Amino acid sequence: MKRRDFSALLASAPLAGAASHALAQGGPIEGRNYLVLNPPLPSTPGKIEVVEFFWYGCPHCYAFEPAIEAWAKQLPADVAFRKVHVAFRANVKIHQRMFYALESMGKEAAARPAIFNAMHQQGLALDDAKSQAKFLSPLGIDPTKYQEAYNSFGVVTKCTQAEKLSEAYRIDGVPSIGVAGRFLTSPSQAAPAGQRLPELELGQKALQITDFLIQRARSKA
Repeated sequence: MKRRDFSALLASAPLAGAASHALAQGGPIEGRNYLVLNPPLPSTPGKIEVVEFFWYGCPHCYAFEPAIEAWAKQLPADVAFRKVHVAFRANVKIHQRMFYALESMGKEAAARPAIFNAMHQQGLALDDAKSQAKFLSPLGIDPTKYQEAYNSFGVVTKCTQAEKLSEAYRIDGVPSIGVAGRFLTSPSQAAPAGQRLPELELGQKALQITDFLIQRARSKA
C-alpha cells in the first residue's frame, strides 16, 4: 500500500505492466522491476540483509505473509532476513510500537498470525496500547509486562531506527523488500499490466526478483 493512499490497490499500475514485460523477457530490469539505491546503505561484511517493510494493517502485507514466511525459512546461511514495521501515520506508529514491544519480549513471531487475523478477519483496530494488551493477554503475554515494553526507551529507539531505515530505503508503500542496502522491489513491481492476479502469485513473483537481487549482491554486480 502506498504512503499517499493506503486504500489503493496497485495491481494495475503502469510500472507493474513494465515489470511483467521485463520478467517475460527473461529477467528483472532495473528501474522497472527493482530500484537501485545510490549511494548504497552500509552493510555487514559477509552477510546479505533482506528487509521486508510492512504494516500489520496492510491487506497486501497480510496476503504476502504466507509466501515470504515460507521463502524466509529456506534462505542460505549468508542471507539474513528481518521485518521492519513502517510508521506512515499516527495509528500505524502505534502498530509499529506493538511490533517492537513484542519483538523485545521475544513474542512477535508467535503473535503475528493472531494480530493479522484480528485486523483483517475480525476488524479489530488495535490502535492503542490498552486494547493491544487486552487482545494479547489470551496469547500468554502478560498485560503489565507488555505495556512496560511498549513504553520502554528501547522500543522507542527501535521505532526511531525503523523510521530512519524506511527513509533511507525511500519506502513509500508496503510490502516492499530491501536487499543488501542496494536494491528495492515489491509485489506491485512484479504485477502484469491490466490483470488482477491473486496476491499470493504476485508475492511469488516479487520473491523471484528478490532471489535475483540476492545473487547480484552476492556477486557484487
